Amino acid sequence: MTETLIFTNPATGDVFGEVEMSTPETVQKAVDDMRKAFPDWSKKSVSERSRILRKFQQVLIEERDEISRVLNQDCGKSRQDGLIELFVAVDMLAQYRWNAAKWLKRKRVSSGLYLFKRCYVEHRSHGVVAIVSPWNYPLTLSLPPMLAALLAGNTVVLKPSEVTPATGVLVEKLFTKVPELAKFVRVVHGDGKVGAALVNARPDYIFMTGSTATGKKIMKAAAENLTPVALELGGKDAMIVLDDADLHAAARWGAWGAFFNTGQTCMSVERVYVVESKYDEFVKLAVQQANEFKSGYSTELDSPYFMGPVTDPRQVNVIEGHLEDALAKGARVLTGKKEQGLFYSPMVVVDVDHSMKLMRDETFGPIMPIMKVRDEEEAIQLANDSAYGLGASIWSSDAKRAWQVAGRVEAASVIINDSIAQFGVPMLPFGGTKDSGFGRTHGEDGLMQFTRPYSYATGGAPVKWDIATILRENGHYNLATAIMGVVYGTTLRQKWETLSQFLQKKN
Repeated sequence: MTETLIFTNPATGDVFGEVEMSTPETVQKAVDDMRKAFPDWSKKSVSERSRILRKFQQVLIEERDEISRVLNQDCGKSRQDGLIELFVAVDMLAQYRWNAAKWLKRKRVSSGLYLFKRCYVEHRSHGVVAIVSPWNYPLTLSLPPMLAALLAGNTVVLKPSEVTPATGVLVEKLFTKVPELAKFVRVVHGDGKVGAALVNARPDYIFMTGSTATGKKIMKAAAENLTPVALELGGKDAMIVLDDADLHAAARWGAWGAFFNTGQTCMSVERVYVVESKYDEFVKLAVQQANEFKSGYSTELDSPYFMGPVTDPRQVNVIEGHLEDALAKGARVLTGKKEQGLFYSPMVVVDVDHSMKLMRDETFGPIMPIMKVRDEEEAIQLANDSAYGLGASIWSSDAKRAWQVAGRVEAASVIINDSIAQFGVPMLPFGGTKDSGFGRTHGEDGLMQFTRPYSYATGGAPVKWDIATILRENGHYNLATAIMGVVYGTTLRQKWETLSQFLQKKN
């Protein structure tokens, strides 16, 4: 029996379409088709691939209103937030296209003591890349890794989230608008069973964005075939407010980082640590800011609402579980609550500590927990007391001090005097440490991960007076010792001693 995914608007509950789920057989065929297509795509020059992707960039801009409309229906987010997703994706594509030729160019490296050889490193594509993307930003967490993989010379199979299936269908349709490109991309639709089938179909590389639990399952399954993976996983990002911070700005943009996209961002502000001398004032300002953010749904291009609904109904159970646990252990809600349907008004919670799920596990919802700390040292210690290591935000008017704190926080992406905006910088690699995964998206690292390095050494036959040739022949132990000491000795004395010992033995 054929299974289908229903398109349901989380804001209204309205059904607006459906798509047939891919079977294990169609998933395998998609991977096989892309493997057959790979030689034709990979043999194209980088400039040719960039030319073709330029057409896709044009399509994305032309289809902006349709894209924001689908995201509005599929996720419940505002049309402008949908446009922001597209904006980020287009920006990333433009940067990749402008830099790909330079990044992928064959590079000459030192030949060491092989004086008569020339050595090069050349990066080549993996083959078929599987992209598994999430529901919170279904466009901007699908397209940039897909486009980076394509520019690097791979063919791509995308498995979008079953929670936002209309966006997956949209992405598929967008690629069909560029026939030169469409034959090198496939999209498979479905739930976790389809994702498992994709992993088992033996792609050559897997890039996955999603929860830590799902990432571990994919990594375990990929290990069966030694398929390399990159995992961009969950976070529990800390925000540290020091005693010299601009509190109005910290409250304004900290709250924005906590509540943007209804808190459904892997690098949302999920923990706030404020030094005790500034705690009361900051809390007051944060509550004021939270009360200014309204939740609701509109199909208009300019929505009066800052927050839409929770996109995945299952996430409500996590949010409510974290909140109930915190309240049972003494936390207080100063503002915000669960509203009708899947909506929340922004919540500020105080009297929190690290015994609570709210401060340890990823909430992925519109809650801003604020904790009082003695000083900078305790703030850093608590920020690092987490299984996650994705992002962090540091607030201070002293740039040098902020940099020092940033360097001590165990997070792979840190921003000073702002929140979550670093994700939108195309040239900054983004990814995590610890349970937040590994691998990177964005920037040179984001493109080059879709390649593997190949090494080449070239030249004529070995020359007998080449040092490297001499050392490959028997009877030169003392000479090898002398050369090693003279070339690599760490002091003049060590260099002279090895040389003089050689000369004495020779005489």
